[in-house]
Amino acid sequence: MAVVNLTEARIRELPLNSGIWRDEQVKGLMVVCHATTKTFAVQGDVRRNGRHVRTVRVKIDRADRIGLREARNRAKAIMSQIQSGIDPTAGPEETGITVLQALEAHLGEKPFREATVESYRYNCTHYLSRIKNRAVADLSRSEVRDIYDRLRTSNGQTVAICVMRTLRAVINTARRLDETIPSNPIAAIRIPVPKRREVDAIDLAAWWEATETLSPIRRDLHRAFMLTGARRSSLLQVRRNDVDFERGVIAFRHMKTSDQSMMFPMGSFLRDMLKARLETDAPLNSEWLWPSPTSASGKVEEPKEPRKKLPSPHEYRHLARTIFIAAGAPYAESALLLGQKLPGASGGYVHAEHLVEHLRPHAQALETKILAARK
Repeated sequence: MAVVNLTEARIRELPLNSGIWRDEQVKGLMVVCHATTKTFAVQGDVRRNGRHVRTVRVKIDRADRIGLREARNRAKAIMSQIQSGIDPTAGPEETGITVLQALEAHLGEKPFREATVESYRYNCTHYLSRIKNRAVADLSRSEVRDIYDRLRTSNGQTVAICVMRTLRAVINTARRLDETIPSNPIAAIRIPVPKRREVDAIDLAAWWEATETLSPIRRDLHRAFMLTGARRSSLLQVRRNDVDFERGVIAFRHMKTSDQSMMFPMGSFLRDMLKARLETDAPLNSEWLWPSPTSASGKVEEPKEPRKKLPSPHEYRHLARTIFIAAGAPYAESALLLGQKLPGASGGYVHAEHLVEHLRPHAQALETKILAARK
């Protein structure tokens, strides 16, 4: 290992495969002559509190790519780090964060619905019980593929997709907390996109007659789903005091797209129907709009009527969206009445709670269209 006053000419003259040549002017700078190339590097001792920690060597670049002046400048910067006790070759330390720890971090990043939290916890503790205490950094692509294949075989495609989406979100959170996790192993899986729900066209007259065969509460519940297009959780969790007949609105407090309540403007038929409903159910002394004495929660939990072949709550949303268009409601207004956010940056500036009276004619148009089809 020779020490010389390096110049551009001397570097060109250094024979290949001749080893290491140190620079006299800049401490730590060297030219390493390999069999086919010459490379600038810097070497120094990392010391902390007066003790030698390790000797490190950092490659700068090939001598045919950068000049001596740039190599010396970069060597000085690296040596400054080394002399400060910093190892420039050391990567970030692993946190060893586990799947369950990453889950708790993910759930703590923002508020989630109670059902969402329960779903995430169940997926991790039940379906991912074998790896829940494993470090995320140790999970491999082949391992998550095996988990996905096992879930598809034993629990079905829908469960497997749901669990893999949960795991993907949890690992992404872990990657934000631990930069040593290079990638998300879920990338090895092609998670299918759910098929678009197919909803058959509906004969409104026949549907109306079918609702007449239900008990009064369930009859009015199905009609309310059609007349509002509300989500299942939004409509089923309406309390009696959420219906304001003076203002003519229903407050949907359980919304998917916002923490704020949605004020739905009632049409005349819906208003009269709910007013009669509240008067009839008053002796039950229930806080809920849709009471159920046989339910543990005190309200209707399952609105489907499979024996009657009536639409599900989500199918009612599809049908309401279609009937809104048939009734002449513009896209933006019908989307807001369904509790959906408008697309684009400007959509964030639109507040449906300020547009109740503007939206009322379109809610009434939906109701009129449906009632006109009755026999």
